[in-house]
Amino acid sequence: MVPLTDTPLTRDGKILILAYDHGLEHGPSDFEAVPETMDPETVWDIATHDAVTSFAVQKGIAETYYPSYRDDVNLLGKVNGTSNLWMGEYDSAVNWTVESAADLGADAIGFTLYGGSNNEVEMAEEFRDVQEAARDHDLPVVMWSYPRGQGVKNDTKDEVIAYGSRLALELGGDVAKIKYPGSQEGMEWAVDAAGPVKVVMSGGSKTDDRSFLESVNAVLDAGGSGLAVGRNVWQRENAMEMLDALEALIFEEASVDDALAHLG
Repeated sequence: MVPLTDTPLTRDGKILILAYDHGLEHGPSDFEAVPETMDPETVWDIATHDAVTSFAVQKGIAETYYPSYRDDVNLLGKVNGTSNLWMGEYDSAVNWTVESAADLGADAIGFTLYGGSNNEVEMAEEFRDVQEAARDHDLPVVMWSYPRGQGVKNDTKDEVIAYGSRLALELGGDVAKIKYPGSQEGMEWAVDAAGPVKVVMSGGSKTDDRSFLESVNAVLDAGGSGLAVGRNVWQRENAMEMLDALEALIFEEASVDDALAHLG
């Protein structure tokens, strides 16, 4: 494993990844709630917040904007992804090489693996190549580990989510990004299954402030290392205030009530 304390991916052992790969994965409708976020510069500016340990984007967004933000943002190069227009079995096209991401200045690499998909074998082989290339560049790898597909009957079960975090350990990831199982107990299982791999919660669809912060707090109490969040930050008009709240909760060990006080 890459020692994460030696990388910009963590701060005091905790992680807050801001994700903005939604334009590819979900499409422009994700930006309708806050229309300014259609412009990537709006979200790059949000990513300069001190709470954000890295910013996850696809190749085109990185190549276009990162040179102007390299002094203020740690880049997580998301090297695979597939549009929501794709209607086949779960898969994710590899559309960026680790070498190219490293040349641009990436601090970490991200890769989606759909365990249980009919395409799992191919995706695991692609992950092998990405992980080994990342090792050559001393870059940590975050696995978006989402069991989905014909082999998965219920992707919200505790056992399935814990299996996802275990896949990251077995295949050589340094961080597992998983869905929140809905309880602290379920999250504890997922953290245990990951061994030394750090586990972060996927932010998911936008929810109300308290529910979101309570779920993040449950992840931390379960031994998780933080979260990778997109919509629950930049789909809010007060995105920077939400990052203030998350900074207090994750890095300063504030209570949920104290974190909520940062929101106007």
